[in-house]
Amino acid sequence: MTDYAARRTAMVDGHIRPSDVTKFPIIDALLDVPRERFVPAGQRDVAYMGDHVDLGGGRVVLDARILAKMLDTLNIQANELVLDIGAALGYSAAVIGRLAEAVVALEEDATMATEAEGALSDEGADNVAVIVGPLAEGAAKHGPYDVILLEGAVEQVPDSILDQLKEGGRIGAIFMEGALGRARFGIKSGGRVSWRFAFNATAPLLPGFAAERAFEL
Repeated sequence: MTDYAARRTAMVDGHIRPSDVTKFPIIDALLDVPRERFVPAGQRDVAYMGDHVDLGGGRVVLDARILAKMLDTLNIQANELVLDIGAALGYSAAVIGRLAEAVVALEEDATMATEAEGALSDEGADNVAVIVGPLAEGAAKHGPYDVILLEGAVEQVPDSILDQLKEGGRIGAIFMEGALGRARFGIKSGGRVSWRFAFNATAPLLPGFAAERAFEL
């Protein structure tokens, strides 16, 4: 029988701590949340391999190291409301739920959303609400949010998403430019979001977040 708890510890000690993720609440959440429960049953053996877990259709469960580094930079507090865009099977929402007061987990694939609800319920994540809808539209009626995290890559972030961020709120996303990807973090001030570079990372592009292409003859 696979000892997943030992694999979680090895993941944290071998991939997370060496990546300068030092905040104890994040470390504790990663040690506590059973990542294997939030990936397809046939891929549980690769849940702790230090890479994205492929869900098909261009969707993934983010590499836990990348997720941890993004959470470390966002510095989510226990009294904050978080919008988790592209929640997939619920792993990120389960981890964030250990850090925040409440999480809105947005997923546009109804099948994945249903599976996420079941897994989150089994794990007692009572402060996470799974919402089904287009990722690029966000979940405005449940906001505004202290923090917004995109669980995949973008080429651009629509204003409709940025509008759902509170003044002083933070947002994190992986921006892809061709094959190059950079995790960036934004802070909203004066109604505008200012972005800064955090670290290099790549991920598949989330549906609805491609840049508009100019038409050329």
